[in-house]
Amino acid sequence: MSEGGKAAAKNKPTFVDMDAPEHMKQRKMVEFAFSVRHVDSLRPQIQSTADNLVDAMVAKSGTGPIDFVEQYALPLPSYTIYRILGVPLEDLEFLTQQNAIRSNGSATATEASSANSTLLKYLGELVRERLLVPGDDLITVLAQEQIKTGNLSEEDAVQVVFLLLVAGNATMVNMISLGLVTALQNPEQLQALVKDLKLMPKFVEELCRYHQGSAMATRRVAKIDVVYGGKTIKAGEGIIAACQSGNRDEGVFPQPDSFDMYRDVDPAECLGFGYGPHRCIAENLAKTEIEIALATIFRRVPGLKLAIPFGEIAFSPPTADIGVTSLPVRL
Repeated sequence: MSEGGKAAAKNKPTFVDMDAPEHMKQRKMVEFAFSVRHVDSLRPQIQSTADNLVDAMVAKSGTGPIDFVEQYALPLPSYTIYRILGVPLEDLEFLTQQNAIRSNGSATATEASSANSTLLKYLGELVRERLLVPGDDLITVLAQEQIKTGNLSEEDAVQVVFLLLVAGNATMVNMISLGLVTALQNPEQLQALVKDLKLMPKFVEELCRYHQGSAMATRRVAKIDVVYGGKTIKAGEGIIAACQSGNRDEGVFPQPDSFDMYRDVDPAECLGFGYGPHRCIAENLAKTEIEIALATIFRRVPGLKLAIPFGEIAFSPPTADIGVTSLPVRL
């Protein structure tokens, strides 16, 4: 686990760490923001952000290699989730920097803890501001409809917002970056994709099976003794469910270690977004962001190439969620 993850683990639990009925009660407070209808309404904003970021990269392309992670994969999902939450535009750069420090896997414990505290303090102030001055955003809904009615404490609201900010950032950075790497590693499929971007939804479904940007997130603690697969998990013991391994199950997916965007994938059988009542609340948003992010790149700069050999790509540490920490490219 990254130092930022360790720091966040000390925070008060949110719905992802709760059992029923508390889990669903808190989850339902924010579900509306990630519905298919609401996500579809965000498409023009996400597309505009993607185009602006590509414009900026093209303007810099004459100066040498560009870090795809820093210039595109990081800011795109960051700006999206911040808009949903209601973060003022002038604070986007500051918050993106703090979030990157706590989640990039290379920060020291002190740096990650400091960034964690900074984010919590900032979000606490924003929640209190929305209690006094409502806006048109998710934080306002929590403040006006949940805190004021006594359904949610101010502290719990801050933790929920923190969860959404972090989950809507780091994992998406990973998946967008891994999506580009995977496409470049499969040139025939990439060529077909560039010719027909209507294939993008199938590419995204296969990407979410092939990679999992939050592979370390499914942590569970046994409440009673459980025997599973001939092994006893005692009450109080913890496990990390290997969802990524499940997505490579040859009994479900033929040739699972091969990336095939033409694969007939049943999203319900894929574990990239979890399973059951704890399945990721933002699955619709995540797939939409990946689709727009990569389609924009393949449409606007189809000749994009890595500026380094595949073997030199800087992946995140093996103890962290799979991702790419930097990705030099040439347009």
